[in-house]
Amino acid sequence: MSDKEMLYEGKAKILYKGPRPDTIIQYFKDDATAFNNVKKGTITGKGIINNKITELVMTRLSEIGIPTHFIERLSDREQLCHEVQIIPLEVIARNTVAGSMAKKFGLEEGLKLPRPIIEFSLKDDDLGDPLIAENHILALEIAAEDELIEIMEMTAKVNDFLRGFFAGIGLELIDFKLEFGRLTDGEDGHFIVLADEFSPDNCRLWDFKTREKMDKDRFRRDLGGEVEAYQEVARRLGVSLETEE
Repeated sequence: MSDKEMLYEGKAKILYKGPRPDTIIQYFKDDATAFNNVKKGTITGKGIINNKITELVMTRLSEIGIPTHFIERLSDREQLCHEVQIIPLEVIARNTVAGSMAKKFGLEEGLKLPRPIIEFSLKDDDLGDPLIAENHILALEIAAEDELIEIMEMTAKVNDFLRGFFAGIGLELIDFKLEFGRLTDGEDGHFIVLADEFSPDNCRLWDFKTREKMDKDRFRRDLGGEVEAYQEVARRLGVSLETEE
């Protein structure tokens, strides 16, 4: 990786300057973090699995009209993406009560919601990624009103599609977190696109029959079996676990 110009290193990925203008290379690490980087560890092979699952999900979403930053997978751990200006929001869709929602509202985890909830957190590690209301987003000019509407509409469409997509392999999509960005070149007339990744790192997936957790909660809660859970999600999706490394 030394021949590439590093732009940014995050908790789970490294971004490098891409081979073409307005592109980046996204490199997936095996590092695992939780609770705003308080808990740190490694899930062996996670980067490879998350790269390949992200490729599959982003491709499927593109096919239903969701614009994404994904261009192509380059290797086991790398994918080529359009360069975007990340909007500093975490967009969270919830179908079932779990995690922080259960704790904040004193609700039983696993309670199915009568309708999906879309909520926002400000992307700021120093502040602990606090929840932020739509009015605050607009008043602080984090996103324009038309951008916020587009983000919410895309998130709802992603949720509708992926709930069925994962149900088809026996997994219930409990909740997930998305990030969006503004294309630097506005290619194809799209300026707001889905960015980052979609993997067991940023969603909750439960087995429909056993209710077993198949996501990063296994790491967060010291349940063990993280590697096996990630591998099982990949297997059900038909993602090859053979490596090129």
